[in-house]
Amino acid sequence: MLLGATDPPDEQEDLERARALAEKLGLPFDPLDEFHVDPELFRTIPVETMLRYQFLPMEQRDGVLRVVMADPSDVVGVTELETVLALPLDISVGPERRINDILEKSESTQRVLDEATEGFRLQLVQEAEDGEEVLSIDRITADASPIIRLVDSILFNAIQRRASDIHIETQDREVVVKYRIDGVLYQAMEPIDKEHHSTIISRIKVMSELDIAEKRIPQDGRFKVRFSGRTIDFRVSIMPTVHGEDAVIRILDKESANREFRTLNLEVLGLDDETKRKLRKYIREPYGMVLVTGPTGSGKTTTLYACLSEIATSEDKIVTIEDPVEYQLKGITQIPVNEKKGLTFARGLRSILRHDPDKVMVGEIRDEETAQIAVQSALTGHLVFTTVHANNVVDVIGRFLNMNVDLYNFVSALNCVLAQRLVRKICVHCKRPVHVSDELLEDSGLEPDRYADFTFYEGAGCIECNGTGFLGRLAISELLGLSDNIRELILGRRSAAEIKRAAKAEGMRFLRENALQKVFAGVTTLKEINKVTFVE
Repeated sequence: MLLGATDPPDEQEDLERARALAEKLGLPFDPLDEFHVDPELFRTIPVETMLRYQFLPMEQRDGVLRVVMADPSDVVGVTELETVLALPLDISVGPERRINDILEKSESTQRVLDEATEGFRLQLVQEAEDGEEVLSIDRITADASPIIRLVDSILFNAIQRRASDIHIETQDREVVVKYRIDGVLYQAMEPIDKEHHSTIISRIKVMSELDIAEKRIPQDGRFKVRFSGRTIDFRVSIMPTVHGEDAVIRILDKESANREFRTLNLEVLGLDDETKRKLRKYIREPYGMVLVTGPTGSGKTTTLYACLSEIATSEDKIVTIEDPVEYQLKGITQIPVNEKKGLTFARGLRSILRHDPDKVMVGEIRDEETAQIAVQSALTGHLVFTTVHANNVVDVIGRFLNMNVDLYNFVSALNCVLAQRLVRKICVHCKRPVHVSDELLEDSGLEPDRYADFTFYEGAGCIECNGTGFLGRLAISELLGLSDNIRELILGRRSAAEIKRAAKAEGMRFLRENALQKVFAGVTTLKEINKVTFVE
């Protein structure tokens, strides 16, 4: 949708309207199901012209430009366009919503990244006295500072490209801007000259209300912008390095996430059927502890939200304590940790238990006190959901022992441990079969002879996935249920290998097996799973 435009009509309705207009005008109809940007052609035509006349350039041949327009019935507009482009046009009719969509994406991928001073402006205004944010996006004006335009363009593009973080890294002679998209860093634009470094960082500090004179210690801040009718939170961290200050900006698009979270459940995460069936059983137990583990950024919190969404009812009181509260869930009491004011996980958890909750979510167990209170809560009739940093389901036991939790109590409280990682999904818009080399098969622990004729897939790269070949991520997991046999092995302090053998005999599938299953189903690639799981 174009900024400032009214809400687009229903996609199907828009398609039918365009088809009817094409018939009426006797012109070809193009639904734009498979549109591939021609970068050279896009660069020759100003973005403003494409936006103004609502058209997409398709190809130029024999001095004629083939275009897809939303409304070719505007004869004056078509004549003007031919004059502006100095080319005769071969026109097809396309759906307006799809044209707007492509223009936004191609604009961000082709132009704003190359020339950061073109594009759109995020106008940041301090909160008004009545507490309402008065933030809007305007066209970048000629009199605005180039640095403000640059920073605003970086933010605008990050939102357009679904980035979760923006990294501004200072090097010896240049400043590099990167976006983290689907967990992977991509360079966002050409490196910027080092002389602009301090003004860029100062602009970010001003937006976040940080001290621009202080350059020797780390600083953390936040700011909000209103974008396309929704408010987006940005968390900022400034860190001094050898070459100057670096900035990382975390994008928390709560309203966008809330739309997804309305339908968030275990189906959305991409877990396999057997894991979903078992996990649903454990999260519906009357009490105990459900533990999710994995490294930073492996989707642990999202999994816990999905579990809570599945079991939330008006009959139960669910309270969470998180650092920070990233997404707000309806009908659930959520408490943010505030260590500066003394509200730690342990102190908050004690208060929560006085509020008579049925189910409790603790964002993360980091210390001995929180671990002991969480285990006691699970033993005294509460269902506790929590996360801990560990590499796999067996390492979790060692983590709790290091936090001096009584082993017998811990094993009695624990219902299950879910270990997970996130892998990128192949883009469905440019998915294609591919031949995998024998070397990659061997590196992935597969026999080349056995898989020589197997069809693997990858993404070719298209406008939808910004040329990466991947669009979105899904979870791969391993789930350890605490059966009597597993409990005895843990209490007997048996080796990790022995516990794994027993779990496998009881039907547990390990991370690597689940990852390979996703590859064989054509959902992800071998290179992708090799980055997050060990070859066994």
